[in-house]
Amino acid sequence: MKVTVVGANGQIGKQLVHFLKEKDGYTPIAMVRKEEQADAFANEGIEPVLANLEGSVDELAKAFSGSDAVVFTAGSGGSTGLDKTLLIDLDGAAKTVEAAEKAGISRYVMVSAFQADDRENWNDEIRPYYVAKHYADKMLMASGLDYTIVRPGGLLNESGSGKVKIGDNIEPGSIAREDVAKVLLEVLSAENTYGAAFDVIAGEDSVEDAVSKI
Repeated sequence: MKVTVVGANGQIGKQLVHFLKEKDGYTPIAMVRKEEQADAFANEGIEPVLANLEGSVDELAKAFSGSDAVVFTAGSGGSTGLDKTLLIDLDGAAKTVEAAEKAGISRYVMVSAFQADDRENWNDEIRPYYVAKHYADKMLMASGLDYTIVRPGGLLNESGSGKVKIGDNIEPGSIAREDVAKVLLEVLSAENTYGAAFDVIAGEDSVEDAVSKI
């Protein structure tokens, strides 16, 4: 399976690219927006593709051409303004859904945000971000793609435990970015996750067992 990772230079995306590279049966394509980022991946033997989420759907579809799946791990980041939240987290994500359809790719995995589906549980301090994720997710669900939406809790920069908890109405919690990347890797070929959307935090089940129960 050839997998284009959108946001490959981000913290989750970069880990997923390397997991894909190490796992038999997968070939990662690292989608980045800067030449130096592309060069860094190429130097590691990972195929890069240059594309910008603020570009056109046609440009994104061209970047996806030849892939079997798309994983969206991109984000505008906490240091940008609300304009980038709209342009990247909402419109950028929506354009990748359109582009996947246009490129004839059926498998799509979205990294969303914990409880993005439930307005009552949104964090007021980053409410615009939740709005963006909510409606990007809705567009994906309304598409014809074989989608999976992964909504991680608070993201931690620490080594993953490989143990997670997955569900729709689980208590708030945190999760290592490494473990989010492991969940993404596991769901890619797990047909039981097609059409599923779920929250994920650190827990007691192995990633494999937790995904198998979805």
